[in-house]
Amino acid sequence: MNVRATMVFIDLTGSTAAYEALGNAQVADVISKVTQWIGRVCEAHEGRTVKFLGDGVLAQFSRSAKAVESAIFLQQSHTERLEKWPEPLRMRLKIGMASGDVVQRDYDVYGDPVNLAARLSDMAGANGIWADEGVIAELRQDREAAVKSGHLEPGVMDAARYRSLGMINVRGLTEPRSIFQIEWSEDVTTDLMTVRGMLPEAQRAGAGSGGSIALAWFGTTRVFTAAQLPVVIGRIPDSGFVVKDQRVSRSHARLEFINGAFVLTDLSSFGTWVRFSENPDAEVQLRRNDCVLH
Repeated sequence: MNVRATMVFIDLTGSTAAYEALGNAQVADVISKVTQWIGRVCEAHEGRTVKFLGDGVLAQFSRSAKAVESAIFLQQSHTERLEKWPEPLRMRLKIGMASGDVVQRDYDVYGDPVNLAARLSDMAGANGIWADEGVIAELRQDREAAVKSGHLEPGVMDAARYRSLGMINVRGLTEPRSIFQIEWSEDVTTDLMTVRGMLPEAQRAGAGSGGSIALAWFGTTRVFTAAQLPVVIGRIPDSGFVVKDQRVSRSHARLEFINGAFVLTDLSSFGTWVRFSENPDAEVQLRRNDCVLH
């Protein structure tokens, strides 16, 4: 049976390290309890648990608003709970969701939204919620309909905050997709929509080949001309620009000069954040993708 649905994939991060630190029995018990709780939360938000996949859960929702509401509740509640847990057990959530037509056979679901939700969960990383354009479009439609009818109730439709990450290449898909990051932390302040930083084509063409870019970390500053690129930024001494910080991956990011513009590509384990001076309160998160620097 073909149906329209929003598919949500919720996965636990750090389970391998937890098994190594605490042993199979204890960690398996915790994962089982957490995934069962995730399933109950989804069902409480009018969703359906399709299946449990090791340390992950696939859920199906008829409305994107309920899927987003469920994902935000999961991140907020789980993060608060982890503060009381021992460090090795602090397995965080990464959530991906996609909306579209799926094929429902018995209790299982198949289709592009299922695969895309799983890919976005992996790309979102710990504490992240990534959604495709279909989810955001449904949120907007539901809100517009509620405003017209005069029945806009307090909830995710009038409070959800999200930012565009632009067109992102998703592994296994031939065409890039328009992806959004949904913000769930009450401590985060940002615009409702922050467009991924892109340099206008005219500026790119005029940049020429004689440009340069300065990289600085504490007391170290280096200037690279376009001809000296690409350069890798990372923690290991062999990096073109070394940043000795445990939060930085061994090979963290690559800086290139492409078609008259400086392009930063994330190579790290947990992502790279880019902040543009014209909008200092908003950040673009890169997960194995790139952006053009101004």
